[in-house]
Amino acid sequence: MSADGAPVGPDGLRRCAWGDSTDDYRVYHDTEWGRPVHGDDPLFERVCLEAFQSGLSWLTILRRREGFRAAFAGFEIAKVAEFGPADVERLLGDTGIIRNRAKIEAAVANARAALELDGGLDALIWQYAGDPDRPAPRTPDEVPAVTPESAALAKALKKAGFRFVGPTTAYALMQACGLVDDHLADCHVRQAVDGRRGAGEARKS
Repeated sequence: MSADGAPVGPDGLRRCAWGDSTDDYRVYHDTEWGRPVHGDDPLFERVCLEAFQSGLSWLTILRRREGFRAAFAGFEIAKVAEFGPADVERLLGDTGIIRNRAKIEAAVANARAALELDGGLDALIWQYAGDPDRPAPRTPDEVPAVTPESAALAKALKKAGFRFVGPTTAYALMQACGLVDDHLADCHVRQAVDGRRGAGEARKS
C-alpha cells in the first residue's frame, strides 16, 4: 500500500484520513459510515441529514445530530409529514439544527413523498446499491464523488418528489448507508469486514 493509503492513527489503527481528524469523526467512521442501514425511518434520517449537509461540513451536521432528532420527531416519516407552517417557523428558531428554510421545507416535503412510495423508501434506495465486488479504493483519489448509480438514485428520488437529492448528495448517502463501501483497502474497518466475509465464505465451502 502506498503512503497515500490509510494513515496510522494515534491508537495504532489505520483508517481513512478523515476518520482520524476529530473524535467525532473517529467514532462515526469506525461504527457507522459504510455500514448497511435499513428501514424507512432510519434512511429518511440519512436523506434529511445529507440534504442539510449540502454546502457545509459533515462535522457540522454530526455535532447537531441529536438536535435534529429532537426537532424532527426522531425522523419518523409519518410525524414529519404532518408538520405544517407553524412547525417550519418553530424549526427556524431552533438553534440545535441548521436553520435554513429551504432545507427545512424540503425535509417535510420529503417525508410526504416517502409516505407515497410504493414499497417504501428502503426498497427504493437499496435497488441502487453498488457492486459489492468493486475493488476497494487504495487512495482517497480513487473514491468517486458521483457514480452512475448515484445519478440514477437521485433521478428516482426527484421523480418521487424528493428535494435536495442531487447525484453528489445521493452518493454521500450511499457511502454513509453502506450501499457502497468506500473505506480504503488498508483501513481497519474494511479489513475487519473483509475478514468476516472471508470467514463466512469459508464456512459455506
